[in-house]
Amino acid sequence: MNRFFKAVLLTGLFVGTTDLLYAFTTQWMSSGKFADKMLKGIASVAVGRDNAFPGNDWIAFLGLFFHYFIAFAFTLFFFWVFPRFRFLRFNKYLIGILYGIFVNVVFEQAILPLIIPRFSFSLPRAYINWICFGILFGIPIAWNAYRYYKVPKYEM
Repeated sequence: MNRFFKAVLLTGLFVGTTDLLYAFTTQWMSSGKFADKMLKGIASVAVGRDNAFPGNDWIAFLGLFFHYFIAFAFTLFFFWVFPRFRFLRFNKYLIGILYGIFVNVVFEQAILPLIIPRFSFSLPRAYINWICFGILFGIPIAWNAYRYYKVPKYEM
């Protein structure tokens, strides 16, 4: 397998899994219930809400596919733009946090309203999500991009 696609695949799998665990955990902490319909909600964008929620496990599997597809897309995007913009080599932790914030803003403004029609933006919740997305999503992507492109430890 091509080294580039292997790096993107493994990084996307890792960040997709940590993002899914974060989503399930925050749902459980806020409602006290396991988010058994979360993956069906993701699939509902493609199959419609009326078909998704009474659907079987295949609908949830479709939602899982879309979840990882989105994670891989954001990972691939970062790996693709990384060598093109020199400022991304500034600091992998800072760039990772900022990329996590970017991903969260795009997700909450473009994707989440498709899944949850009455989704409302909340700034206090956004701050928490930005920190968590930066740590769980952005930093691992930046870290692995730095490793893949062999960025020297102290390059600026």
